[in-house]
Amino acid sequence: MRARRQAVSALGCLLAALAVAACGEAKVGSVPTGAKVGTTAPAPAVVIVNPTRAVGGNGSVKEVADPQEADSFPASGSVHHVAAAAPAKAGATAIAAGAPSNAEVQHELEQMQAVERSAKQAQQHRLVPVPGGESIGGNGTLPIPANVPEVVQKVIAGANEIADFPYVFGGGHASFIDNAYDCSGSVSYALAAGGLLSAPETSGTLESWGVPGPGKYITVYANAGHTYMYVDGILYDTAGRSGVYASRWQVGGTDNAGYVVRHYPGL
Repeated sequence: MRARRQAVSALGCLLAALAVAACGEAKVGSVPTGAKVGTTAPAPAVVIVNPTRAVGGNGSVKEVADPQEADSFPASGSVHHVAAAAPAKAGATAIAAGAPSNAEVQHELEQMQAVERSAKQAQQHRLVPVPGGESIGGNGTLPIPANVPEVVQKVIAGANEIADFPYVFGGGHASFIDNAYDCSGSVSYALAAGGLLSAPETSGTLESWGVPGPGKYITVYANAGHTYMYVDGILYDTAGRSGVYASRWQVGGTDNAGYVVRHYPGL
């Protein structure tokens, strides 16, 4: 009889230990779904979701140590920071007095986009070649786009000034002020209008102008015998013009093989 009482007591201790071990997964007194009263439910499986989070089979979450905690400068238990404001209020305090609203910014953006579309449409409308050639029609000048840097606008304006001047080999070499310009004299004049050159350069010296590669707004192509450039995507070249006094601005492109490609830093 005594031995039997000892066995029952040992069994009771074992059941109590199992109950304590399971308390991290279920509340005390709760019964897992599908388990019969008076029976011991099997321990639910644990699925690892990410390195800092473990989910039990019944949906409970166990937090584990953050592996980046040492690099997060955790505060000691003695540090007590004031409580943060509600997120909505915290965001509102970050808005500076007089800052435009989202609606105002959207309206300004729409206006800017409309101006850009209008400028592009006007430019495309003007880029019609003279019959029998590649030079653009109209008065031979390009409209100054509003959506490019000021220096690029000045280069276009300078190029417009001599767009219909005649071609003469060596023209514009001795001075920017001339009555005829060759290829390098034309490119030099336009670049100087934007402050990108201080003196005329030949096509050979333009091979080392600026920095290598194409630019976003201005790209110069040069070799020992010829040079031309693209400004805001439009070809500016003395070769391929439609006539003696036709525009240097031309529709379409040309073969760039055999040329050194240069641009001004940032442009």
